[in-house]
Amino acid sequence: MTLSADAFPADEIPAIKRVMMPRDTNAVGTIFGGVILSEIDLAAATEAHRHHAGMVVTVSMDKVDFKRPVQVGDLVSFFTETLRIGRTSIKVKVAVWACRRFGEGIHEYVTEAEVTMVAVDETFQPVEVVRREED
Repeated sequence: MTLSADAFPADEIPAIKRVMMPRDTNAVGTIFGGVILSEIDLAAATEAHRHHAGMVVTVSMDKVDFKRPVQVGDLVSFFTETLRIGRTSIKVKVAVWACRRFGEGIHEYVTEAEVTMVAVDETFQPVEVVRREED
């Protein structure tokens, strides 16, 4: 799979789906960027755990591009793709699509990010990624 902004990935299962609620809004009535970033972080961790059963932590979010605003009532899907698995890290692309509540099922590409997760032990020291059997 290669995630892109060109077409909604209808045949893929998102890592997370969430309806945006009024509590998530900023002063101009759209969804806070921080709310979206939090969900991106969770989606990236979900994808990283497909490859590593132990703990992972976020070390960076790169290339975060907010392309379109997210509105209250939008059903937002966070699709993930593993870009690279290193010795201690896993880099994940997260593509975010909003199904507009009042848009008759219209999907818009709203945000994307690249997130680097690092495998850690119980003292939060980096450890080698232990690949799952299906990798």
